[in-house]
Amino acid sequence: MAWIYLLVAGLFEVVWAIGLKYTDGWTRLWPSVGTAAAMVVSFWFLSQALKAIPIGTGYAIWTGIGAVGVATVGIVLFAESASPARLACIAMIVCGVVGLKFVSG
Repeated sequence: MAWIYLLVAGLFEVVWAIGLKYTDGWTRLWPSVGTAAAMVVSFWFLSQALKAIPIGTGYAIWTGIGAVGVATVGIVLFAESASPARLACIAMIVCGVVGLKFVSG
């Protein structure tokens, strides 16, 4: 169950990171409320996952999910670069996250 919690925490990290773009420096009420709520949910699920997963592994995977998710959303929604070099770097993050999962049990 801890790995599912970690996945959910990572997905909510993507939500709040993208939400930051819409808060306009925390000046827009509803995007700010939604972003803050996603932060709370993300941290709560992360804290639950870390009861069973080592902190270094859990944090690295959580940030990896967030980094890959936000980079992917940036490419799809915000027309950010999808250059081969950028995609290769994203792929390396994915390999690292998958590797950590396998060596952590």
